[in-house]
Amino acid sequence: MKHLPGIALCLAAGLSLSGNAAWAQSGNAPFTLAGTGQHFPTLQAAVKAIGTGSGTISIAPGTYRECAVQEGGAISYLAEEPGTVIFDGVACEGKAALVLRGQSAEVSGLTFRNIEVRDYNGAGIRLEGGDLTVAESWFQNSQQGILSAGDPTGTIVIDRSTFTGLGTCAGPGGCAHSLYIGDYKLLRVTRSRFEKGRGGHYVKSRAGQVQIASCSFDDSQGRATNYMIDLPAGATGQISNNWFVQGRDKENHSALIAVAAENRHNSSAGLTIVGNDARLAPGVGWSTVFVANWSDDQLDMEGNALSNGIRPYEKR
Repeated sequence: MKHLPGIALCLAAGLSLSGNAAWAQSGNAPFTLAGTGQHFPTLQAAVKAIGTGSGTISIAPGTYRECAVQEGGAISYLAEEPGTVIFDGVACEGKAALVLRGQSAEVSGLTFRNIEVRDYNGAGIRLEGGDLTVAESWFQNSQQGILSAGDPTGTIVIDRSTFTGLGTCAGPGGCAHSLYIGDYKLLRVTRSRFEKGRGGHYVKSRAGQVQIASCSFDDSQGRATNYMIDLPAGATGQISNNWFVQGRDKENHSALIAVAAENRHNSSAGLTIVGNDARLAPGVGWSTVFVANWSDDQLDMEGNALSNGIRPYEKR
């Protein structure tokens, strides 16, 4: 599968100046409020200026060792040049580079890397409420990519983004994952890449409805990973036109997609799993199941291309 558009942009980020160096060269503070032209020396100062209102923060190219907490409002965090803005190694409140508990947030063109905290849940984004949209962003070499609480009325949309080198089961509280979503109304993930997991699941979601389409799940270089997609409380919606490769280093290789493995809080009736391509990495000697279903609901499965060693379905 070809790399997604956002990946090449993000790879260039390693060549950018540090945030302070970029500021020194331009003469302007690196965080700018669109519309007003106000410049701020730190991201938190720009967030505080918006407060409970709405606004867009334009971020100059650079590597920033800082973080921010959004307490309210509707804020967009946009890279001036997608792929040239990196938030590296700093978490607010022992949680994430961005801690979001406002009305809504939009994140575009940013890279989050090397986020680790004491409780093993260090993330690029910690979403504690409200809607979230993420586009052309990269989550790399951290304990988690995005971690959310629950918001049964909220919507999370992720597009053209990459999750690489994420997850861990080292913590005493259980595993962290590349993407973990709590009890949200809807999770939509499109045209995104998940790869090189380091424990846990690639996508774990308790959202009542999921739409996961045109993504790649490449576990060929994963380490001690579990499911590609785990819907532990069940879900309706669609998993379509994705590409899966199960790797050799697994903590659990019994299935690629798991439905209602923990409980049946959400209906899974009519969950559509269609048009996907799934295979085993070279050298994998076991057989597995594409979809394992712990619910009593009827799933809609058709048109999935499965390699030798992958059975289509198993009721558990």
